[in-house]
Amino acid sequence: MREHGGAEPVTAEPSGEPPDGSAGHVAEIGRKAGRGLGWSLLGTLATRAGSFVMGLALARLLSPADFGVYAVALAATQLVMVVKDIGVMAAVVQWRGRLEEVAPTATTLAMISAVTLYGVFWVGAPSFSRLAGSEEAAPVVRLLTAVILIEAVTAVRTAALLRGFQVAKTSRAVLAGFAVNAPVAIALAAHGAGPSSFAWGQVAGAVVTGVFMLGYARLPWRMAFDRRTAARLLRFGVPSAAGMALEAALLNVGYVIVGANMGPTWTGLYLMAFNVSSWVPGLVGTAVRSVSISGFSRLAERDPDALSVGVQRSVPILVAAVLPLAVLMGVLARPLIRFLYGDAWIPSAEVLRFLAVLMVARMLTSFALDILNGQGATRSTVWMNLGHAAALVPAVIVGTRLDGIRGAAIGQAAAALVVALPLAALAVRRAGVRLAPMLPALARPLGGAALALGVTLAVAALAGESPLPQLVLGGGAGVLVYALAVVPMERLKTVSRTVLRVADRRGGS
Repeated sequence: MREHGGAEPVTAEPSGEPPDGSAGHVAEIGRKAGRGLGWSLLGTLATRAGSFVMGLALARLLSPADFGVYAVALAATQLVMVVKDIGVMAAVVQWRGRLEEVAPTATTLAMISAVTLYGVFWVGAPSFSRLAGSEEAAPVVRLLTAVILIEAVTAVRTAALLRGFQVAKTSRAVLAGFAVNAPVAIALAAHGAGPSSFAWGQVAGAVVTGVFMLGYARLPWRMAFDRRTAARLLRFGVPSAAGMALEAALLNVGYVIVGANMGPTWTGLYLMAFNVSSWVPGLVGTAVRSVSISGFSRLAERDPDALSVGVQRSVPILVAAVLPLAVLMGVLARPLIRFLYGDAWIPSAEVLRFLAVLMVARMLTSFALDILNGQGATRSTVWMNLGHAAALVPAVIVGTRLDGIRGAAIGQAAAALVVALPLAALAVRRAGVRLAPMLPALARPLGGAALALGVTLAVAALAGESPLPQLVLGGGAGVLVYALAVVPMERLKTVSRTVLRVADRRGGS
């Protein structure tokens, strides 16, 4: 049973390309998406490396309570960021017609939505901050959520770049913004600006990124309004935005519940663990999302079977890449936190063990949302996340009251595994995507992860109490065992031959 819960597709312009079957469609879109993914990974890797260094600096300049205040503002901002344009950006990416016919109306809708939403959050910031147990966060909420006004100006231009898989340009724009963000935040923190340093850094970075996006897109910035075009955009965009808003709320509800029950210091510790668990989704997930909705949309547009083939090929690769990182993060949580951030942040380690499990579920459910959005089944994203929320909120509340921030993390991970993943699989199947053929390909990564878990635990225990040997020896042994178990022997031989050839050339020179 196929579900099209979103916009009715607009008839695409003839492409002049011969129909060559599902495999041909997958290969063609895969090449475009692959190039975009490579650029996105490069840009995201550079940004995340910079964010990591910035986090190390700020962790020593600011207190856990400062991080707790910022966590409240971050929760508000991540919610408004996904609904700032009521799904217009995603609707433009999957639009089946010419871009020029939709851009002026889409720009108008994005601006109206962002300005209205910012007004709501400006007025409601004090109440939201009190609810989260941190009244002093209100000015930071107002400042940080101003980013949506900047991004509303560039939303349609960014969508145009993503639609054409021009990820190299979007990556350069993001990198330029981060090059401003980090120095501003660190300088302000060093001069006593506290949690506001985060917010000013992000606002400054958003301005620079926006300028680059406008220049790269080369799409005239024009506002107009066509009722029929707006209706089609909103039929797709509103359910898509609602689904993504629920996703963002689900990711950030832990901060609000912990803050309301335990105060800003414990919220800051929880945020630190959540940030570390977000390294992989932030790197791999952000890069994948920059091309996945466009890619799945093009596959679904050309051939329904091509979407199933694309999903069957991509999900096992995603699982194989993420599982070993989750294992290492969970097993080595304590030495990792202690080595990077110091003894003051050690309570975050127990939280990180369970958020590593959540990380895998996050990657898969986010991928499912991209599949559904690309297929046009946007209403399914709403029902999927509503079901997750119904389990998550009580689980985190009960967990926090029974076992503090550790209990909150257990509740969040359990709800994702027991409820969110099955709902995601069901929604994707209802959208017409066949999942059963990919199941055998998941056996090897799961077995390799189990082996890596045992080896990492054993080697880390033998490495002593110092965090660096535990990380190097335990992590290295776990990665090696996983690679031997999961990567096909033919590929390992190819890699080893390549390494030997390079070594021989260097030796000869």
